[in-house]
Amino acid sequence: MSLTPQISQLSTIQVGIVGTGYAAKRRAETFLKDQRSHLELVTGHTAENIASFCQSYGVSACDTWEKLVTAKNIDLVVICTINQEHGKIAKLALEMGKNVIIEYPLSLDIVEASNLLCLAKKQGKLLHIEHIEILGGMHQAVRQYLPQLGHVFYGRYTTISAKHPTPRHWTYHHQQFGFPLKAALPRIHRFTDLFGEVKTVTCHTRYWDTQDGYYHACLCDAQLQFQNELIIDVMYGKGDIFVKSDRTFELYGDQGKMIFEGIDGKLITPEGAKPIELESRRGLFAQDTTKVLDYLFAGKPLYIEPDSSLYALQVADAAYQSSQLGKTVTIVNG
Repeated sequence: MSLTPQISQLSTIQVGIVGTGYAAKRRAETFLKDQRSHLELVTGHTAENIASFCQSYGVSACDTWEKLVTAKNIDLVVICTINQEHGKIAKLALEMGKNVIIEYPLSLDIVEASNLLCLAKKQGKLLHIEHIEILGGMHQAVRQYLPQLGHVFYGRYTTISAKHPTPRHWTYHHQQFGFPLKAALPRIHRFTDLFGEVKTVTCHTRYWDTQDGYYHACLCDAQLQFQNELIIDVMYGKGDIFVKSDRTFELYGDQGKMIFEGIDGKLITPEGAKPIELESRRGLFAQDTTKVLDYLFAGKPLYIEPDSSLYALQVADAAYQSSQLGKTVTIVNG
């Protein structure tokens, strides 16, 4: 989102974080190290987690996200909480004139997500949707070696997380986590970022349910057909139904193949196989956070526009509709 920096005249930006999990901790560490930011407030879902976070990072507690978002001394709200709450927190933050960093997805509702982008533009505020997979070593390597594949006609991305036992956690809750491919949006965003618009989506989803809205396993399998006729299969699964985890990314072109199994990458062409070395994934949240501060204070461009995330969410929503209707869904682009 191209905006004139709003706070470049200030020496520091006052930050509030909604959430106390992994992403919140990595962002807190970055804000504390950067002299341009001051970590002012944090809130979360349990008093115990909030207290522990405050002790670790020397930040003041706020008992509700509403109080944090409406606090007059907060310039930047960072949303790192359950997916179900993303949209309503971002909406209030923007209405209160705050800049916003939010972990994907922007919202589980495509209409709400679109409205939030419009609201951010109206308010003249930053709405940055984190997509650290674009910064990561695998995506950068794919970009680098993609021309050597020639015309890419097929791809497959499998991410299976075996959990024994399955935790009773919000990431295994129908409403709090949301539809798997909306919640795990980078499984789609990697491909829309590389290959553009999708024409049709066919998707099947299965849950192994427990009680009170929680499930102990899920499997979501979607096939995307792009406007350029590229076919991509995306499989996402997790829980105790799986014996072993699997993370495999493959692209097939008429001049070669690229495959990543975990962090082990390989480019295969008629000349032979070549290993692809990947950089560590560590530090990506710090990179993302620093880039936001660089944007706000110096106007340096961000690595992603929110419209890119919104389009991936539109494709994920089509996958959800397909899984509900039991038929292929055509995406209206443009």
